[in-house]
Amino acid sequence: MDLRIFTEPQQGAGYDTLLTVAKATEDLGFDAFFRSDHYLHMGSVDGLPGPTDAWITLAGLARETERIRLGTLMTAGTFRLPGVLAIQVAQVDRMSGGRVELGLGAGWFEEEHKAYGIPFPKERFARLEEQLAIVTGLWGTETGGTFSYDGTYYQLTDSPALPKPAQDKVPVLIGGHGAKRTPRLAARYADEFNIPFASLEDTERQFGRVRAAAEEAGRGADDLVYSNALVVCVGKDDSEVARRAAAIGRDVAELKANGLAGSPAEVVDKIGAYEALGSSRIYLQILDLHDLDHLELISSQVMSQLA
Repeated sequence: MDLRIFTEPQQGAGYDTLLTVAKATEDLGFDAFFRSDHYLHMGSVDGLPGPTDAWITLAGLARETERIRLGTLMTAGTFRLPGVLAIQVAQVDRMSGGRVELGLGAGWFEEEHKAYGIPFPKERFARLEEQLAIVTGLWGTETGGTFSYDGTYYQLTDSPALPKPAQDKVPVLIGGHGAKRTPRLAARYADEFNIPFASLEDTERQFGRVRAAAEEAGRGADDLVYSNALVVCVGKDDSEVARRAAAIGRDVAELKANGLAGSPAEVVDKIGAYEALGSSRIYLQILDLHDLDHLELISSQVMSQLA
């Protein structure tokens, strides 16, 4: 079971904080550092010092880390043109020596689009499908060749399809709860399918849909990695769990029901239940980015047992 650290910087974290967490992620033996792609905070937090751009942040971290994988859950398709995104991701992959993964989604948070003057089209899922075709098509074009695409929303003519990533294949993550279109899109383009903040029952149901869609598309169901993203709140005892829950404005009972919360033993058992459904990777949503002791506890008391 791979454990990855997943951050939500729009809730209030500058680059220096993210760098500190990324370095701790690497030093403590976690597999990867991922971040959300949002420009506006959610809920009652003030979001200070303000948003950071996902791919600019990852470019900086690519040069400041050596081992961990780096990526997004999920890059919003509404924020970037697909040709430009392909260039950005390929460049950051080269800057990292081949450690980048691209999670790409349709975009959903209309308020942040209004706040920063970003168009919020109705046909976002159809656009996402074209974006995936373009990004993967550009990367898959042989050096010296050209790539063209004539879609409903995007047209590319004789693109040189450069630069190329350092990796032969940048892993593409697709995720969500959609019952039909999402599994079909994952079956066609994804190396990994991620379901965010889902119960065991919903996880089993959605993994089943994706596996069936993969087989219908002519792929082996096990060709994809299956993963979960879950909020985490671990403590050595009940009082420490309660303190950490209060720090992120959540109730302990709710966290235990909907995430990974409690003692290390409780969290290990819950992760084991997800693993039994086919999940081989957990993205641990860390909401208090200043509590590095939390990361150390997860590394020493949770990850060590999973290993």
